[in-house]
Amino acid sequence: MKNLKDTCKLALVQATPVMFDADKCVEKVLKYITECAEQGAELIVFPELFVPGYPYGMTFGFTVGSRNEIGRKDWKTYYDNSILKDGPEMKKIIEAAVRYGVYVSIGYSERDAVTGTLYNSNMMISPTGEALNHRKLKPTGSERVVWGDADKEFFPVMNTPWGPMGNLICWESYMPLARVALYQKGISIYISPNTNDNKEWQDTIRHIAIEGHCYFINCDMYFTKKDYPETFSAAAEIAALPEIVCRGGSCVIDPKGHAVSETIWDKEEIIFATLDMQMVPASKMEHDVCGHYARTDVLQLNVVEK
Repeated sequence: MKNLKDTCKLALVQATPVMFDADKCVEKVLKYITECAEQGAELIVFPELFVPGYPYGMTFGFTVGSRNEIGRKDWKTYYDNSILKDGPEMKKIIEAAVRYGVYVSIGYSERDAVTGTLYNSNMMISPTGEALNHRKLKPTGSERVVWGDADKEFFPVMNTPWGPMGNLICWESYMPLARVALYQKGISIYISPNTNDNKEWQDTIRHIAIEGHCYFINCDMYFTKKDYPETFSAAAEIAALPEIVCRGGSCVIDPKGHAVSETIWDKEEIIFATLDMQMVPASKMEHDVCGHYARTDVLQLNVVEK
């Protein structure tokens, strides 16, 4: 590994999006970047689909073999508030990262510039304005009626003073070979933007931190059913949800599987943490999953990059 800067000052933003309103979501992102940077953050991480929110519980009128026109109206609203990876909304976020000299990771619903397909995406941004986009490889369950499978931008990794930084979105982390694709690139910071507040996930994140001997940044959202906008088709679906739809559970886990921060539930909060980056190479003494603990003569992963 290359030499790593000793510490990374992280701000993990567990926040509530302004559902289905891209402009207001971006406005909130910019306020958080300012607040975090002013408190000394060097890396600022936002949840999955923070722009324009995660439409948990909505069906958009899809049933097996059919869909309805009123649900299509809600999908079009969501489509209209999904953003281009190089559009004006993302440019504002990139400009803020450059202005404050920080790294930013932001989850968003990406609207393809050519086709009518949406992607569940995450953008990593450097203080120089470099922007690396990652599209979720396989939307989970009924997410597939909203977002398409990634067709490019599979495993981008950003070089940082703290080593290579990559991300997998929510249940992508349950794809063992996807994890290995990042491990092979030597990541020291593994970002997980997600909407996964179940207790089993808390076990998963510790396992991955130990497996990869990297810092696991577990960034979830907090939102309630009162945060949903008025819809054309989903009033009954939203009414049936619990008052707190997504509880959060954001936290930071070190390369030995230990908590660096408190785990935050049931509220919006910024988690500030200072990561001891020298723990990453030190932890690899007895286990380096793609180094001395690998058997490339027996097991190999070939990754398609595009």
